[in-house]
Amino acid sequence: MDYFKMEMALLNENNFVTDLLVTMEEKTGIQRKYTASDCRIIGALNLLFGYGVPLIPNLIGFVYPAYFSIKAIESKEKDDYTHWLTYWVVYRLFSVTSDIFLSCFPLYYAVECLFLVWCMAPVTWNGSDILYFRVVRPVFLRHQATLDSVVNNLSDKAKNMDDTVTKVLTTLPICPVPRSN
Repeated sequence: MDYFKMEMALLNENNFVTDLLVTMEEKTGIQRKYTASDCRIIGALNLLFGYGVPLIPNLIGFVYPAYFSIKAIESKEKDDYTHWLTYWVVYRLFSVTSDIFLSCFPLYYAVECLFLVWCMAPVTWNGSDILYFRVVRPVFLRHQATLDSVVNNLSDKAKNMDDTVTKVLTTLPICPVPRSN
């Protein structure tokens, strides 16, 4: 019963969504609670069967975290940085591995949405912290020396390539563009 009271309180708040629902209620005569319920049903069906299925998890996984990441950048609190950096590491790791191995399973996008919400949830047991500290961090620390060596090697190669390209370009004769008379 508390859920319905909470939903009615949300539907009576003053914000963009409720203003839109009020306008729709005035024009159609359909109560906003039914319109909101229909939108949830349509959204759920679209998530399961719609053409824009991959868009929904991408929006969920990006928009809310991006907003709070920007707020964290502007904040002076180190915990804000750490939380959202942890989220982005886990998000990208999940995106890479799930696109390769999991996206062919039925209801994948619905499960992905639930996973992303769990990863960004502002609770102590959120997924990004759990996965980072139990999986990503231990693997990274175990292989950090090797990874540092690979990154340094690639950086050196990129710098050498840049130097070589710069030398080649500086030795080329510059041909002036002919002027028309």
